[in-house]
Amino acid sequence: MLTINQIIENKEAVIAGLHKKHFADAEAVIERVLAVNNQRREAQTHLDDNLAQQNKIAKSIGLLMRDGKRDEAEQAKAEVANLKAVSKQLQEQKAEAEEALRQLLYTIPNIPYAEVPEGVGAEDNVVVKTVQVTDSLCPNLEESKQPLGLPHWELAKKYNLIDFDLGVKISGAGFPVYIGWGARLQRALINFFLDEARNAGYTEVMPPTVVNQASGYGTGQLPDKEGQMYHCTADDLYLIPTAEVPVTNIYRDVILEESELPIKNCAYTECFRREAGSYGKDVRGLNRLHEFSKVEIVRVDTPEHSAESHKEMLDHVENLLIKLELPYRILRLCGGDMSFTAAICYDFEVYSKAQQRWLEVSSVSNFDTYQANRLHCRYRKDGKKITLCHTLNGSALALPRIVAALLENNQTPDGIRVPAALQPYLGTDMIK
Repeated sequence: MLTINQIIENKEAVIAGLHKKHFADAEAVIERVLAVNNQRREAQTHLDDNLAQQNKIAKSIGLLMRDGKRDEAEQAKAEVANLKAVSKQLQEQKAEAEEALRQLLYTIPNIPYAEVPEGVGAEDNVVVKTVQVTDSLCPNLEESKQPLGLPHWELAKKYNLIDFDLGVKISGAGFPVYIGWGARLQRALINFFLDEARNAGYTEVMPPTVVNQASGYGTGQLPDKEGQMYHCTADDLYLIPTAEVPVTNIYRDVILEESELPIKNCAYTECFRREAGSYGKDVRGLNRLHEFSKVEIVRVDTPEHSAESHKEMLDHVENLLIKLELPYRILRLCGGDMSFTAAICYDFEVYSKAQQRWLEVSSVSNFDTYQANRLHCRYRKDGKKITLCHTLNGSALALPRIVAALLENNQTPDGIRVPAALQPYLGTDMIK
């Protein structure tokens, strides 16, 4: 969340940033934050004055008793008792104001960086790079007018890779069952992505796939995405929508040394999303699932180096798509299409050959200090000053749409061609 100092010192810039994210009633909300903060400060000032007076009188009691001024000492004791009662009231007022301030700050999104384009939705995102594979398998995609080959859900049935109906029987729509080569392809991609991350210097962790409420608040899934998360009400635990949540929370309430940064972690987990309100052709097959596999990369860094970390993460994800020989493009998201917590975000999309559309497979975000402030994730700068870290994360990669693109873009009369980078993991060059 934003720090109160950010708002006080850069009020107009904060309001402008909220407008870029199309946050409703930005001015009114910021004025409310400042008013509640003033209440908190006034309560703190009165409390400090009261405690100082209380301590001063309390110290005098012993001297009065020593000098035999018992009546005056008893009067002083009564004054201290009254001051303690007032202090208790002021502490309650201060606590109420602090909680009100915290809840208000939770409702305010992160401020986008200056380079984030203006815009309301996906149509306003800026394509910064498009890479097309132009061999016989993937002709010029931008000029293609007709669907090419079978969509992935028909290929999955033809080669007995994924059973969507069986998933409906067991769990419901959006929970596919991977079979045979389909299951092996999942495992191959997971191992490929983890090996690539490890080779790039990321330390692998295997976190829980359920988190408590504090973890959800720490990374900003709560309260913003509460309706999109599966909630285990009996234990008040949430199924994770991404490994970002448990991995980043490793550093909640931690003070790091500057020499430890940047921290680089990767993790494979299952991810769970309710995707409430999703329907139609855009959710067919693997396009939008309730449970899916994903490898995530997470960084904790200094403010001075986080932009470089972001670039390195973008290069890492791009390299994965190059090795998988998939047509892809990179978009810089506009303010209105960015997540609640991101300061800047780039999406990677792969081309669905049969569906003739682009599918998002990764978002790589820099959150600046927004998550770190929620997490109390800090580091000791120059061995002295304690300051907030920057946090970053990205999918590297989410499997379902990668699988869809691999099947559709590599279908041949003889079977599904396997990209060279995956062949050692899958043990074949062709799925037949």
